[in-house]
Amino acid sequence: EQHPLFDVTLLTQAQEESNNVPILEFTSETSINNVVQDIQTGRIYLGAVNTIFQLGPSLRMQARADTGPKEDARTCTPPASACQDTKPMPNLNKLLLVHPSNGSLIVCGSRYRGICALLNLTNVEQQLYYSDSKGERTYVASIEDNVNVVGVMSNYTKDENTFSVFLVGKGYGSLDSTKLISTRILQDYREWVVFESIIEASTVQTTPFVPKYLHDFRLAFKEDGFVYFLFSRTLDGTDNKNLTFVSRLCENDHHYYSHTELQLNCGPNNRYNKVQAAYVASPGKELARVMTESGMYGKVVSWNKVLFMVASPDDDDNDSALCMYPLNFINERLVDIISACYSDSGKISGFPAVDIPYSSKNEEFCSSKIAVSASDCGADFLPSPLASKPRVALKADAVLTKPGLLTAVAVAVENDHTIAFLGNNQGEVFKVEWSFDLLLFSLFFPLNFYLREAGWGNCSKYLMSNGITKVPVQTCLQKKDCQSCVELRDPYCGWCVLEGRCTRRSECRRAEEKNGWLWSYRQQCVKIVSFYPPNLSCKKTQKVQSSKCPQFENPDPVLIPVGYKTRIITLYNCSMGREDCSLCKNSDPKYRCVWCAKQKACVYEKLCSPDQGSEYPYNTECPDPQITKIIPHFGPLRGGISITIQGSNLGIHKEDIKSITVVGEPCIHQEEKYSVSTSVVCEIGPVDPTGGHWGKVEVEVKGEKRGTSSMYFTYRDPIPEEVKPSRGPKAGGTLITISGRFLDTGSKNDVQVTIGGVDCTVEQFGAEITCRTGEYRADKVPSDLLTVTVKYGKSTTTTIPSAFQFLENPIVLDHNPKGSFVWSLESNSMTAKEAQAFVGDVPCLVNTLQDDKLFLDPPSTPPRARSRRHRRDTRFPLCVYPQIKFGKGEWVVGSVQYEKKNDLSLYIIIPAVIVPMLLIIAISVYCYRRKSQQAEREYEKVKHQLENLEESVRDRCKKEFTDLMIEMEDHTNELSEGRIPFLDYKTYTDRVFFLPSKDGANDVMITGKLDIPEARRATVTQALNQFSNLLNSKTFLINFIRTLERSHDFNARAKVYFASLLTVALHGKLEYYTDIMRTLLLELMEEYVHSKNPKLMLRRSETVVERMLCNWMSICLYQFLKDSAGEPLYKLFRAIKHQIEKGPVDARVKKAKYTLNDTGLLGDDVEYSVLTLQVLVQGEGPDVTPVKVLSCDTISQVKEKIIEQVYRNLPYSQRPKVDSVTLEWRPGSTGQILSDLDLTSQKEGRWKRINTLAHYNVRDNATLVLSRVLHTQQNYDQNQENHEERNALLEDDKVFHLVRPADEMDEIKSKRGSIKDKSMTKAITEIYLTRLLSVKGTLQQFVDDFFRSVLCSGAVVPPAVKYFFDFLDEQALKHNNVDEETIHIWKTNSLPLRFWVNILKNPHFTFDVHVSEVVDASLSVIAQTFMDACTKSEHKLSRDSPSNKLLYAKEISTYKKMVDDYYKGIRQMIPVSDQDMNTHLAEVSRAHTDKLNTQVALHQLYQYASKYYDGIIASLDEDPAAQSKQLTLRLQQIAAALENKVTDL
Repeated sequence: EQHPLFDVTLLTQAQEESNNVPILEFTSETSINNVVQDIQTGRIYLGAVNTIFQLGPSLRMQARADTGPKEDARTCTPPASACQDTKPMPNLNKLLLVHPSNGSLIVCGSRYRGICALLNLTNVEQQLYYSDSKGERTYVASIEDNVNVVGVMSNYTKDENTFSVFLVGKGYGSLDSTKLISTRILQDYREWVVFESIIEASTVQTTPFVPKYLHDFRLAFKEDGFVYFLFSRTLDGTDNKNLTFVSRLCENDHHYYSHTELQLNCGPNNRYNKVQAAYVASPGKELARVMTESGMYGKVVSWNKVLFMVASPDDDDNDSALCMYPLNFINERLVDIISACYSDSGKISGFPAVDIPYSSKNEEFCSSKIAVSASDCGADFLPSPLASKPRVALKADAVLTKPGLLTAVAVAVENDHTIAFLGNNQGEVFKVEWSFDLLLFSLFFPLNFYLREAGWGNCSKYLMSNGITKVPVQTCLQKKDCQSCVELRDPYCGWCVLEGRCTRRSECRRAEEKNGWLWSYRQQCVKIVSFYPPNLSCKKTQKVQSSKCPQFENPDPVLIPVGYKTRIITLYNCSMGREDCSLCKNSDPKYRCVWCAKQKACVYEKLCSPDQGSEYPYNTECPDPQITKIIPHFGPLRGGISITIQGSNLGIHKEDIKSITVVGEPCIHQEEKYSVSTSVVCEIGPVDPTGGHWGKVEVEVKGEKRGTSSMYFTYRDPIPEEVKPSRGPKAGGTLITISGRFLDTGSKNDVQVTIGGVDCTVEQFGAEITCRTGEYRADKVPSDLLTVTVKYGKSTTTTIPSAFQFLENPIVLDHNPKGSFVWSLESNSMTAKEAQAFVGDVPCLVNTLQDDKLFLDPPSTPPRARSRRHRRDTRFPLCVYPQIKFGKGEWVVGSVQYEKKNDLSLYIIIPAVIVPMLLIIAISVYCYRRKSQQAEREYEKVKHQLENLEESVRDRCKKEFTDLMIEMEDHTNELSEGRIPFLDYKTYTDRVFFLPSKDGANDVMITGKLDIPEARRATVTQALNQFSNLLNSKTFLINFIRTLERSHDFNARAKVYFASLLTVALHGKLEYYTDIMRTLLLELMEEYVHSKNPKLMLRRSETVVERMLCNWMSICLYQFLKDSAGEPLYKLFRAIKHQIEKGPVDARVKKAKYTLNDTGLLGDDVEYSVLTLQVLVQGEGPDVTPVKVLSCDTISQVKEKIIEQVYRNLPYSQRPKVDSVTLEWRPGSTGQILSDLDLTSQKEGRWKRINTLAHYNVRDNATLVLSRVLHTQQNYDQNQENHEERNALLEDDKVFHLVRPADEMDEIKSKRGSIKDKSMTKAITEIYLTRLLSVKGTLQQFVDDFFRSVLCSGAVVPPAVKYFFDFLDEQALKHNNVDEETIHIWKTNSLPLRFWVNILKNPHFTFDVHVSEVVDASLSVIAQTFMDACTKSEHKLSRDSPSNKLLYAKEISTYKKMVDDYYKGIRQMIPVSDQDMNTHLAEVSRAHTDKLNTQVALHQLYQYASKYYDGIIASLDEDPAAQSKQLTLRLQQIAAALENKVTDL
C-alpha cells in the first residue's frame, strides 16, 4: 500500500550496490538492550545483559564493565547481603544516558530494584558512583524484563542553584518503584542524594490506577522548553486494546501540574494503534513543502521538528505503518485540551474533550472557569494530569504501510530531501526517500534485532541482538561513471564532474559551482571537451611506518584516543584552596593533608617534619581566628539584617562557632550560610540605646579562641527624604530615585521598597536608591498620593508620605508623518521633484538628481541673500549661498559668486585684446620657421630613443608576467613537516619581556648572572626575600608604582622594563598580580574616561599597568599559542621565508625579488638559475644532502641554506652559525675555499661585488664540503691571515651584491649621457609591483589560516580573554560616555594590538628561529593588515595610497567582520568566574615560577626602589594604611641590608 501523496517503490532484495560495502562489526556475548553515542567524542556505549561496552567510532572496543550476574532475589530489598534465597541473576540494561557535563555515563539495570550507577565516559571500567543503601527513593528502573524504561537529560533549578537531572518514564512492574514519571538528581544536595526522585508528585504515581493502563514507554525527548514521553496504554482498563499517547510537561514544572497526554491515531480508523518506535528530526525542505501542500498538517517549515513514528495493530504483527506528526501540530492540540479544561468546562466545540485518567473524581474537574493562560505550566488546583478523549485525538494518515513488524526508525536529510531508515523484526533495513514523484528503497541487510540510529555521518549504525554493525548509508563510490551514478537516483549521490567520481555533495570540492556536481535525480551527465590550465599541482601525502609513531610507554588507561584529552593521573597540592589551618584540617582524609606549624602551610603529611618536642602534625591546634572583612559596615538600630564576617580559621564545622558579638551585642549565627574557616553569617539584634553605636566585631570559636575585627561596624537609621519622579503610569516600569541620608545602611538584599503596597524592584543601592515600579492594579486611577515605604531587614521600616501617584497609561492615537528618509550621499530614495533649491531668495529649477550629484539652473542675475547672517557678510558682496531642501531638512552647500560687471567701453576692450594677440601670432610664426629645421633633426633621434624605451618596458612586463605565472605554483609541499620548534616557557617570557630592552640578549634577566661576592650572597638573598614579601603588600606596591610614575625621569622604556621585572617577581602569585593590575586599570580608566579621550586608553605602553597587561596576556596565552595558534603562525613564517628565498635577495641592501613590502622590493632584473648542490658534511659520514640554492646567492647565503637543510631537525639555536663553518668546492683534484670576498672578487670602478656561486662558476649538482672551523693555533693563524686579507680588500672599496646604489652609477655612464648600455638602464620600479600581488596570492591561505586561528570564537577561547573582555564590558556599563566603538577599541588595544601583533612581527619570541630583515619586512605588512582589520575607522584608498595598504584592501572588510564576530562570540560565552580564573593562574604559577630568574628580578626592582628611595618613603609616610603595617620601617631594614650590595655592584 502507499499514500496518495507519495510514489513508493519497494526493493526488498539485496542490491548489487551492497557488494564490497566496508562492514564494521562488534559482537557481544549477550543480547544488547541499549546503545547511545557521545556526540562530542564519537564513542559508542552498548548496554548489554551483564556488560557495558565502550567502543570507538570504528566499533573497536576500548573498555568494558561487567554488571552481572548479581546475587539477587525478586523480592530482595538491597543491599543484597541482607536478603535470603538469593541466586546469580542476569542484569539487563534498562537505561543508558550520556551525561557530558561531568563526563559520566548513567547506567541503570534490572537488579537490586533498578538501582543506577555512574561510570566514567572516558573509561567505563571506572565506576564514579554507586550506592545500594539509600532506600526506595533511589530505585529508578524495573526488575521486570518486559517493562521498558526511557530517559532524557534536563536541568532543575532550586534556590538559584541549577542541577543536572534526568527524567525517567517507566511502565508498571509489581515490585518496582511506584513512579510512572520521575525526576532524578545527579548530585547530593542538602537532604537529597544521588538518583533520588526529587519531585513528590502524586499525580503520576502508578498505584492504584496505572496497573490497569499497562504503559509501554518507547521514547523520551526534550524540545523547546518541554519534555515529551511517547508510549502506548489502554484507554480505561476495561478494554485491553492499546492506544498511542504523547505526553508533555514543562521542563521547569516542579510539580508535574503541566503533564498532559494526547492520543495519536495512525492510519484509517487508527488501525496502527500501538507505537513501536519513533524518531524526532527536522523534515527537510522537500518533505516540509509536501506536508504543507497536503493540507493535513498545517504549515510545516524545514527547521521545525517532526515526530516520525512506526506503529502496528495490536492484533496483527504482520502489518506496520509510518506516520508523521509535526511538533507544533501536537502542541496546538495540547493547548486546546488545556484551554478547554481551564475555561470551557472540558469541552471543545460543545463535546467533552478532556479526560482525567489518574483520578476517580472526574466530575469535579474542569467544572469552573479559571483565568489561567494556556501557555502556563499548570497550577495546584489540578492535582491530576489531563488527557484527551478519543474524539480529539490527533489523526495522521499512514505515509507508508509495510508487511511485517517495523521496530525501528531513523531519519536524515540530504540535499533538502528526507531519507528514513526503517528496521523490522526480521533484521531487514529499508532506506526510504520522500518526494512528489518518487520514493527510493535501496538497502537490505540481514540483521537479527532492530535498528537504532546513533549519529549521522557517512555511516549509520544498526544494532543487532548480540552485536552492532556499521554500514554506509550510501554506496556512491562504487559507481565508476556518470551514467551509472545518476541511475542510482539516490539523494546521497551525484557525479562530481571535476573529480570524475560518484560522491556525496559534501565530498565534492567544487560542488557549489554550476554543473560541478550532477545530482542523480536529474539524471543528466556532461562530457568534458577541453580544460585549462593543462596542469595543476597537488599535495603529496605519505604513510609512515607505525614503528616510527610516538607512543606512551606505560599509559593508564591503556587506551588513549588521539584528539581527546584523557585524565591519566591526578596531581594535587594540599595548599591549593587551603590557605589556613581550619581549611587544611577540613580536607578529605584521603589526601592526608596536615597543617605544618613550622612551615605555616598545609602540606602532605610526609613533607612536614615536626621540631623536636613539638606536636604531631595531626594534633596541631589552629591559631586564633582572624577577621579581614565585614559586609555591610552599617546596620539599622533595630537590627534584623544579616552581616557576613570573612576571614580565616573561623572553625571547621558550623558548630565550632560559639558566639558572635557586634558592637558588644550578640549576633545570631545563621548556620546554613556558614563556609568552613572563611565566612560566618549572623543576624544582628537591636543595639542598646544607652551604649555606643559603633564598635568592633568579635567571633569566638571552639577552644575559647577569639578573633576581633580591625574595622568597625556602625548602627544608624536610614532617613529617606525625597522621591523623583513623583508620578508614573499604572503599568509600572517607572525608574524612581529615593534620596536621603544614610540610605546605604545594610545591603541591597536587605532593602524592600513598596509604593502603596505595589512592589518596586531595587536596581541600584547606595547613597541613593533606584527602583522600578510594578503594576498598579487598584481601580482608582489616578491614584491618591501614595506612601513610599523602604524596609530594611526584618525590623526597620521608613516611609515618605504622599510621595508618588499612579496615572493612566499614555495612549498613542496617531503619528505624523507616516514616513521619512535618511539623508546620504549614496541615497537613491528621493526624486528631483521632491527636492527644492534656492540661490539666495530665488528658487532654482532642479534639472537632474543622481546618487551623488544635484544639477541646478541658477538665476542669471545675482539674487538677494535669504538670511540676515548672509546679508551681513560684506566680504564678498556678490557671494550667495545655495540651499537644498528635502522635506524639512535644509542644507547650505558652499557658495556661488557672481562676477562684477565691467562698464568699460568696447572701443577700449577690443584694441587691448586684439593688438597683443596679433603680436603673439607674428612672433610665433617667426619662431616656428626658425626652429622647424632643428626640430626635424631632433625628431628622428627622440623617436629612436622612445622605441628603445618602449621595447625595454615591453620585455620587462612580459618577463614579470611569466614570473607571476611560474611562482604561483603551490609550494606547500616544500614546507617542512617536522615538529614546530616552540620555545620553552622561560625562554618565551625572557624574549617577550626583555629582548626589546636596550641590552637585548645580554640583558641580565636573560643571562641570569649577578656579580655578587660570595661573602654577601646569603645576606643579599635573605634581604631580597624580605623585599619579595614587601612587594606582596598591595599598599606598598601601589605606592611604589605611583611614586615611580610621578617621577619625570621614569620614561616609557623604564616603565616597560619595570613592569616586566614586576611580572617575573610576582609570577609565583599571579592571582595577586592580576588584582594589582585590575586596581591600576580601574584608576587608569577613570583618568581616561573623565579627563582624556577614552579611545586612547591602552593604545601605548605609557604606564606601568599597560605593560603589565601586555605581559599578563603573554603569560595567559602561552598554552593557547602552543595548542592552537602556534602551528598556523609557524607555517606562515616558513611560507614567507620559503617564498622570499625562491628568488634573489640582495645581501647588502636587504631587498628581495619576492616580498610583500614595496620598500623592500628588488627593482632590477637579476639573471640567475636554480642549482642543486650535493653537500657533504665533513666528519658526519659519506651521505650527501641535496640543497637548492641560486646561482646569484652570496657564499654566506649559500651557507645559511645548507645549514638550514642539513640541520633541519635541530632548532636554530643548536645549529652551527655561518661564521663557524667553511665551504669548500672540489671541482677536480684540488679544492677551493669559497668566501664572500677574496682576491678574485670583481671590481667595477671603486665598487667591489660580493662573490656568488656564479662568480666561482659552480655548476648544477656540484659537490661541496661543509666543515666546522677548528680553533687550533694553526687555524687561528690562518684565519687571522684571511681576516687581514679581507680587511685589506674592504679598506678602500665599496661593496655591493646585486644592485649598486643609483647615485653612484653616474661615474660609469658615458660623458654624453647616452643610454646605449642597456644593462645600465634604470629600472622602472613600479613595473615590479605585480610581484607583491603574486607573493600575496601565494601566501593568502597561510595568512587566512593564522587569522582564523586567532579570531575564531567558535573554537577554544583562552579563559583570560573572556575574563578580561567581560571586565572591560562591565566597566564600560558604569560610564555614560563609553560607547560600543570605544569598547571595541579597548579590546583591540588590549589583545590584538598589544599581544598578537607583537607575536606576529616577532616569530622568534615564540619559536627557536632566526628572522631575517627581508622576512621581517613582509611580516610587518601582514601585521599592519591585522591592525587595520581591528580598527573601526574606514580606510579610504586612492591611487596615492601606499602599495602595502592597497595590497590587502580587498581582504580588510572580511577580516573586520571576523574581528566583530570574534568579539560578539566572546560576549555570548559563559562567563569565567574569579575563582576559575584564579585557579588557572595558580596552575600557571605552580608550573613555571621555579624556572624564572625571580631573584634577579627582585634585585633589579630594588635598583628602582633605591633610585627613588626618598619619594617612596615620603609616599608611605603619608599613607595611614602603610603606617599601620610599618612598611617604611621594613623598607629601611631591607635598604640597610642591601646597601653594601649596591656599592659592591
